[in-house]
Amino acid sequence: MLVCCTHKRMHACPMEADMNYVLPLFLLCAIACSSKMVYAFEKDIIATSSGDLEITFIGHGSLMMKVNNIVVHVDPYGALADYALLPKADVLLITHEHRDHLDPGAIDKIRTADTKVYLSAACAEKLSGGTIMKNGDTESVSGIGIEAVPAYNLVHRRDSGEPYHPKGRGNGYVLTVGGKRLYIAGDTENIPEMKALKNIEIAFLPMNLPYTMTPDMVADAARTFKPHILYPYHYGDTDTSLIVKLLKNDAGIDVRIRRMK
Repeated sequence: MLVCCTHKRMHACPMEADMNYVLPLFLLCAIACSSKMVYAFEKDIIATSSGDLEITFIGHGSLMMKVNNIVVHVDPYGALADYALLPKADVLLITHEHRDHLDPGAIDKIRTADTKVYLSAACAEKLSGGTIMKNGDTESVSGIGIEAVPAYNLVHRRDSGEPYHPKGRGNGYVLTVGGKRLYIAGDTENIPEMKALKNIEIAFLPMNLPYTMTPDMVADAARTFKPHILYPYHYGDTDTSLIVKLLKNDAGIDVRIRRMK
């Protein structure tokens, strides 16, 4: 301890006083910064017959869901969060092999020996130990039904002419949780298979160019299969107010904007 001695009395030096103030402030900032990536995420609660479904919006294409203490992670991406601070995954869904959807570093932080991983064959080339699902395959785990559905481009292509997401390579997923069907589209456009979906309670539809859909494409799809709740996600710099305006007169579709840039 640093002290100043004056008239036989012991006083804290100005340096000590400053340090006594600065150090706790520094620690508080450090704690706040380290926890920010865990607690700053938006969450919604959806009632189901199996209990409340908690949806955590990590950002981009990354989601976390919890129902009956079963934690489901979708496309974890380490640029968005410190996954070491997030709950471990009971179920892990990977839509396709692009690095912002299949991030081995983030996956390692939430995967355990008991984690059930579901992914496409293309993803399995980069991540071992999962269950490969082709478009149309179904699985069931911990009371959650999983159906792999197509996700691909019809219009948007690379300069070479190849679609950004070729048909049959990636998956979307339809989850059945407590009698409610959730559609996680992955990277796709408003394809016929999407428009043929039935009884979708919640839909996560991507809206970023040039890789997925325009707001008009999202609106077109939503008007066709009519989800009760629509979350635009993976939307990059797209103006989300456009989809709100496009669907403002479509009764029965609740458009909810969350931080999913």
